[in-house]
Amino acid sequence: MDLRKLKTLIDLVSESNVSELEITEAEGKVRIVKSAPAMVQAVHVPAAVVAPAPPAATPSTELAAPAQQVDAGVASAASSAHQVKSPMVGTFYRASSPGSKPLAEVGQAVKAGDTLCIIEAMKILNEIEADKAGTITQVLCENGQAVEYGQPLFTIE
Repeated sequence: MDLRKLKTLIDLVSESNVSELEITEAEGKVRIVKSAPAMVQAVHVPAAVVAPAPPAATPSTELAAPAQQVDAGVASAASSAHQVKSPMVGTFYRASSPGSKPLAEVGQAVKAGDTLCIIEAMKILNEIEADKAGTITQVLCENGQAVEYGQPLFTIE
């Protein structure tokens, strides 16, 4: 599909009441999803591979507060706890797709290498794995929240 045709499709979706458009042609498949007013996301997939578009964050969820606040007293008492920190800047997602159950819950036992969450950076979904075995005691971010490099995501004891 040529770039002009793709741009025309994106413009049509952004100016209409259509929230999602999917077109399949011989050379591939294009799925355009309107995630918020005046914001359109396009995904071009080769014909051999068909995958869902990554979840889109809305401005209201990006500004959400952390799920569980850690005050100074709790932080010093939990000094034996290990924090899994974000290896990059991006958007934090607890589940692999909207509507699915979270990859990691409070009270869940995890092994080193288990996937805890996904961080989307530059339209690429990166699985974040536990670097230590233990039990998750806190989830420190909300789904769809913007996270910084080095920001604590989970506490494992």
